[in-house]
Amino acid sequence: MSRPNRNVLTIILAGGQGERLSIFSEKRAKPAVPFAGKYRIIDFALSNCVNSGLFDILVLTQYRPLSLHDHIGNGKPWDLDRLHGGVRMVSPYLGRKDSDWYRGTADAVYQNINELEETDAEYVLILGGDHIYKMDYRPMLQLHREKGAEATVGVMRVPLEEAHRFGIVAADDEGRVVEFQEKPKQPKSNLVSMGIYVFNKNYLIEKLTKDAQDSSSKHDFGHSIIPGMLNAGDKLYAYTFDGYWRDVGTVHSYWEANMELLQDPPELDLYERSWVVYTRSEERPSAVIEASANVKDSLISHGCQVHGQVINSVLSPGVIVEEGAIVRDSIIMIDSVIGKGSVIDKTVIDKEVIIGEGSIIGYGDDTTPNKFEPHKLNTGITIIGKRAQLPANVKIGRNCKIGTDVKPEDFPSLELGSAETVTAAVQTTRK
Repeated sequence: MSRPNRNVLTIILAGGQGERLSIFSEKRAKPAVPFAGKYRIIDFALSNCVNSGLFDILVLTQYRPLSLHDHIGNGKPWDLDRLHGGVRMVSPYLGRKDSDWYRGTADAVYQNINELEETDAEYVLILGGDHIYKMDYRPMLQLHREKGAEATVGVMRVPLEEAHRFGIVAADDEGRVVEFQEKPKQPKSNLVSMGIYVFNKNYLIEKLTKDAQDSSSKHDFGHSIIPGMLNAGDKLYAYTFDGYWRDVGTVHSYWEANMELLQDPPELDLYERSWVVYTRSEERPSAVIEASANVKDSLISHGCQVHGQVINSVLSPGVIVEEGAIVRDSIIMIDSVIGKGSVIDKTVIDKEVIIGEGSIIGYGDDTTPNKFEPHKLNTGITIIGKRAQLPANVKIGRNCKIGTDVKPEDFPSLELGSAETVTAAVQTTRK
């Protein structure tokens, strides 16, 4: 870890609901969704901070924050359990009239403006807590100072067909931003905002205060603050990042980013000793790969027991793959059990799921979009929610959704075609 930079306060926006992730963000905040086996999505932003020497961090939570609070705790795994600075978790509160829920990203920071006013830091770094990347923030901070900027936005190139999901940025030859469009339907460029901003502290306080008084504002950095800066002719610059960065906001992009870790070599190297990705890790025994097992191009976390085949897949801690079972092109989260003789293909399974013996999940070539969530499940991936229990010998097609806490008796039959959904008859309130 680097020498602390006490001149920067970092704010991580971690309150997003992540609706496009379907059941995986129904019971937890999007930044708390497991990734790459043993990590959570927010681990990447936190690790980037400490590797960049930034140890004064405010995490703003909102939607279902319990998993996130449990995971981060006092911040010890990231060396953030500090007397001065460290990590602080903040949720919305009745801080001012008619406001107990963040109305946008800018409002989230404004509701905690006392943190800005009280800090001795000169600069504020604002991050999202829901992206997968490794980035040294120091060059961006340096560019901000060198340009005499009032704000700097991190940008990068993405495939043009994905650009509509982001804010589109245009900059001149000096790097000064001259145009910004938030999520246009037909983007003119593939240079997009990463949702990473550096602000001069006093300038940010002024902008947030003015925005809060504007009843027509969306109180959002992308929709309100950045366009307002451009209209006012303020000094806004772009910092271009050319490393690996993924927005895992959809089921497909989440699955794809996990699968990219299995490439040789992977674009994102989790084994780089000079840039460690830290996490809170439970005490588990070493993984066991039995003599009968066959594991190929996969990530196997600690505590796993593999007796069957695991091909091109990611297994979180404690997963059990029983004899004769095949897991292929799939993501299996914490403590799930794949029953004997089962076949799992292109499926994402949440934690503590039990797949009955002889089951087939993700079969056939029918990729009809899910009937209830066609915009979320349309690329052939079947998803299974937390603590679902599937009956033995069940057969499930593609783009299917098996809900949280589903029990064997909730299945209308042992064969479920593509695009179908099963939900639990009785919902539980466990996190």
